[in-house]
Amino acid sequence: MLTPQDDWIGHQLPTTFDHVGTSDPAWMERLWYTGHLTPSGEVIFDLGLGYHANRNVMDAFAGVTVGGKQYNFRASRHLRPDPLATKVGPLEFTVIEGFRRHRLSLAENDSGVSFDIEFLGAFNPHEEAQRFRRRNGRITENLARAQQLGRYSGWLKVDGQRYELRPEQWCGQRDHSWGIRGELRTDETSPPLTHFQPSFWTWVAVQFPMRGLLWSFTERAPGDIAYLTGEETLPLGQRASRGLHVDDVKHELSWAKDGLGQTLEHGVFDLTMANGSRRHLELRTLPARYFLKGGLYGGLRGWFHGDDRGALYVEHDRWNLRDAETRRIACTLSDHVVEVREGDEVGYGVIEYAVAKGYPKYEEVQQFPAY
Repeated sequence: MLTPQDDWIGHQLPTTFDHVGTSDPAWMERLWYTGHLTPSGEVIFDLGLGYHANRNVMDAFAGVTVGGKQYNFRASRHLRPDPLATKVGPLEFTVIEGFRRHRLSLAENDSGVSFDIEFLGAFNPHEEAQRFRRRNGRITENLARAQQLGRYSGWLKVDGQRYELRPEQWCGQRDHSWGIRGELRTDETSPPLTHFQPSFWTWVAVQFPMRGLLWSFTERAPGDIAYLTGEETLPLGQRASRGLHVDDVKHELSWAKDGLGQTLEHGVFDLTMANGSRRHLELRTLPARYFLKGGLYGGLRGWFHGDDRGALYVEHDRWNLRDAETRRIACTLSDHVVEVREGDEVGYGVIEYAVAKGYPKYEEVQQFPAY
């Protein structure tokens, strides 16, 4: 169907913008943002939106963790007749200026969370290495993804408390991915569940005053890297250098004595860059952590990304992260605020991590779910 976007150039198919180049229902496009208060790391917010062109669905979430409580808002709508409006109920995402200014807003609602904030791009975006997989002859993943580090301004209200977001205190990162994406299923109420091979996976995004660092990898065993991407990014507009891409990574991590799940405490990452230079990074986690199950990652109570919930559906909940049953449902996948030091420089960001059973290291946390 024709939409206003069809008045712009950029078509890549002999059809309208609301169609993609495959009928695979796994094709999706996803926006994701997270931001956190520095240097304390006491508050983190996570936002996301999914565009499921072949399922006629757009879904979205917003959440905040503060003081051991996680507030979750989730919504879904039919795409058509308004397929390209990045708005689901009271939650809206607007690109004001590419790479520089994005507006994110959630109107007053029953979840206790509302906001009107802007993401302000500070560093060049990082374009990840392509993710491509086949299984039994079928393409199960063919995904493009990019991340960018920046700052936030505006306001955020959580359960009646209002936070003024000032760029010098609130930093964060965003992610934009599109293509065929492998499904993650960790919702025990709706099997079959995803089977994970022995592995360690992590994704890190951190910004220092004048540079950013992003890296992600999957390891089958220490030194046996199945996938690696990463880059030291420069201030927005400065010419990027291929020599600042990450070519190798080594790690030594220590875990908190958390009887409810995998919780990283400290870590050391040694990165080797394409130009031969090295980065020795010492990391410690800060209090706030948003569990992505609240945004339907892996599914929640039978609801998965892309599921048709009707013309418009909205729900919310609040989690006590000290409660054992809540943590069992939340599993491991999360955005955990971190402080990172390299020499005298200090930066802040987030880390995601997962250790799957059978990986020959970090056995002390493998009794808990990997994702």
